[in-house]
Amino acid sequence: MNDTLTKDPSANLPGGTATHYDEFFGPLFFEPYAIEVAKRIHSIPVSVVLEIAAGTGRVTRHIREHIPYSAKLIASDISDEMLVVAKKKLSHFDIDWQSIDAQQLPFNDNSIDLIVCCFGYMFVPDKPKAFAEAYRVLKPGGMFLFTTWDKLENNAASYTVRSIAMKYLDGWSLPESHNLATSMNNEAIITPLLKDAGFAKISIEKVKLFSVSPTAKEAACGLVEWGPVYEEIKKHNPDCIDEIKIKVEKELAEKFGAAPMIAPISAVFSQAWK
Repeated sequence: MNDTLTKDPSANLPGGTATHYDEFFGPLFFEPYAIEVAKRIHSIPVSVVLEIAAGTGRVTRHIREHIPYSAKLIASDISDEMLVVAKKKLSHFDIDWQSIDAQQLPFNDNSIDLIVCCFGYMFVPDKPKAFAEAYRVLKPGGMFLFTTWDKLENNAASYTVRSIAMKYLDGWSLPESHNLATSMNNEAIITPLLKDAGFAKISIEKVKLFSVSPTAKEAACGLVEWGPVYEEIKKHNPDCIDEIKIKVEKELAEKFGAAPMIAPISAVFSQAWK
């Protein structure tokens, strides 16, 4: 999503960081796709729904509002810090919150009607195992819907930040983990994983939307200070942080508007049926 697109942003977050993550990156990158996901599950007749990598519950809210009132929603994440924020935000909804590893789902075979995961599978170490688990627990005819990020260059604000920040790393290379978020960016990568897991009916498409920030300045500050590249810059060239913010703000404003800033984003939507 963002240069947070380049590293798992939910890993080992303290509560305050999880809250900031939700308040800043949520509206900027995740809410547009949460709405899009809701359109695809609206009016599907389901009785049990599992969300994987629910994070701070931004997609969870939309799922709960678009599935039947009688349906059970299990919202899960591997990060307890994220779930604390999600539970607080959505305490008035009927949701079963669980700490779950996507590679080992604690459910019986053929027990789930719908599995939804937004921007989580890129960070799962054993993807074949995780996809096999999703297939195992789905009921025959059940749907598996997940989103992953498109290439970084197709997510304009994030790409702008990365491009500018890299000039200040004085030749240091970013760890490979920074590329995980965009590591499932096309059909050629995703389709074999789904087929090997057992899925035969598959639909994959790229969905282009827009990320909106009240101002380019606000976007620049958040993207620089809270993106993972920031940690690398703090290690290697900490005195240039303010200069980077100024340059990012200037470029974002010039390309996408000063107030509001509206930049294109792109994600991959994958749907598969058991």
